Amino acid sequence: MAMEQSEGHFSPDLGSLEVDALVSEVAERLHAVAAVNDRMRELLEAVVAVSSGLDLHATLQRIASAAADLVDAEYAAVGVLAPHTHGLSDFIQVGISAEEELEIGGPPCGLGLLGYVTDHREPLRLEDLTQHPSAAGFPHGHPPMHTFLSVPIRVRNDFFGTLYLTEKHHGRHFSSADQQVVEALAAAAGVAIENARLYEEGLRRERWIAASREVTTVMLTAEDAQIALITTAELLRDLADAAIGMILLPTGDGGLRISHASGEASDFVTGELIPPSERTARLLAGDSVIIEDMREDSEVRSTVREAFGPSMTLPLRSAGRVLGAVSVWRRRDLPPFTADEQALAEGFAAQAALALRLAEGQHDQQRLAVYQDRDRIARDLHDLVIQRLFATGMMLESAARLAEVPEVRTRIGKAVDELDATIQEVRTTIYALQHDDTPEGDEDLRSKLLREGAQAVGPLGFRPSIAFVGPIESMIGETTGRQLTAALREMLSNAARHARASKVEVCVDSTVHIDAEGRLTHSPVAVETAVDSKDSDSALRAAGRPAVLLTVTDDGVGIPEGGRRSGLRNLRQRAEALAGSAWHEPGPNGKGTTVSWTAVL
Repeated sequence: MAMEQSEGHFSPDLGSLEVDALVSEVAERLHAVAAVNDRMRELLEAVVAVSSGLDLHATLQRIASAAADLVDAEYAAVGVLAPHTHGLSDFIQVGISAEEELEIGGPPCGLGLLGYVTDHREPLRLEDLTQHPSAAGFPHGHPPMHTFLSVPIRVRNDFFGTLYLTEKHHGRHFSSADQQVVEALAAAAGVAIENARLYEEGLRRERWIAASREVTTVMLTAEDAQIALITTAELLRDLADAAIGMILLPTGDGGLRISHASGEASDFVTGELIPPSERTARLLAGDSVIIEDMREDSEVRSTVREAFGPSMTLPLRSAGRVLGAVSVWRRRDLPPFTADEQALAEGFAAQAALALRLAEGQHDQQRLAVYQDRDRIARDLHDLVIQRLFATGMMLESAARLAEVPEVRTRIGKAVDELDATIQEVRTTIYALQHDDTPEGDEDLRSKLLREGAQAVGPLGFRPSIAFVGPIESMIGETTGRQLTAALREMLSNAARHARASKVEVCVDSTVHIDAEGRLTHSPVAVETAVDSKDSDSALRAAGRPAVLLTVTDDGVGIPEGGRRSGLRNLRQRAEALAGSAWHEPGPNGKGTTVSWTAVL
């Protein structure tokens, strides 16, 4: 003991130092484990939060927010890959205020560093993104960003988009642990996105099925077939998220005519003729036609194609028979129709075609019932009414022979004559009931117009020539056809009374377009060349609405100044009632007169 105290100081035990170091190391490892556990708990909470809803856009918003919280980032975003392109169709971001977003001027389109990440589809971690070779800088008003982390999001091994994170707080860099956590979140996000997509697809299918039931109900219950077809076009347009929906009917020569339209520019395309082509042949054979961008397709001849982009046209096919087609157009720069949308639309079109067939059969049954009722009424009139009238007439004739007063005999004779006239009228009515003289009879519009020309031979002293341009029978409706026939009759009558002409030429053109005043627009080629492709409204106005043009040209003396204009006024009133117009001008080479009359189809 004396020796130990004589040394003058205390020396620590080496064994105690090793124990302290071991305790410190264990404490550090326990702290790291606790930190890992905390991060795992945060990751699990983030996964639960991401999967808590079924709305796709809200799910993407939760993914971005959860990722920013997990790695302590200032900004986060999810970029969704656009189909058929390398750009972005959607960009959901957190951290940037509404004021900053407004000053920036909209979401990115997927170029520069974002385009590089989209093309390579691998995780990328940078200490300063501005030094990357693909960096293209920031737009005005964009906040500065340096640290960067991106991880691809995959849905069933298909690339969906990218999760971006920038500006880790306190000037730190993103670590490999941050990358692992975000990769785990991205994997969970892929499952959540798939669930949201399946939910939206289920809702979309439910809408299509409900619309198929609705179109069947409308077809079978609507008293007016025109209303039923318009409703079908409206339903298809809404379901397909399109700007315009159309019903196309065959013209009989291999072409199609837009008979009904709903949505933007419907007034401009209704009645438009689609001439025979390879595509119309495919449609009439029962095949669908999908166009990604009509502006870049030279085969599309519509005068308003500059205002639209993707289109989908489907045949109305039932029991091997193609009744027509339905078509939807989206605004330009919108995504094309997907295969799923095409499949749903084809099912809708098949249901609509079946409903149309059933409606036709129902209409035929109703017509048959009307004809049967007419036959019954005709038999009753003949067997009962006429026989009774005839018997009454004979009784009166017998009474007339017995009458002694001449005036009585005279009055009885007049009564018998009236009965005879009544019997003739009843017989005429019976004939009319037994013979269908409605507009659905054999005489079409072309025959009626040719008949008007033949009837003008007497007043004119010669036969006028009549030419037709376009399928007038299928493009001109019943109301317009009646007014057109009346207008031609009046124009030929005016020429016979006032023109003193030796030649009259008539032309009926169903391929023209007119403006809001009822006057002819430029040709479709001139319109498409002159209109800026970015100004769709100007394109629609310049194209005009499909119309019919009736012109009567004579080589007579012309219309004198100050002469009566009652006939021209009547023509103009007829045309204006159909959104058209009527006017006159000197004939070819200043000789005679050309009278023009237009009406919207």
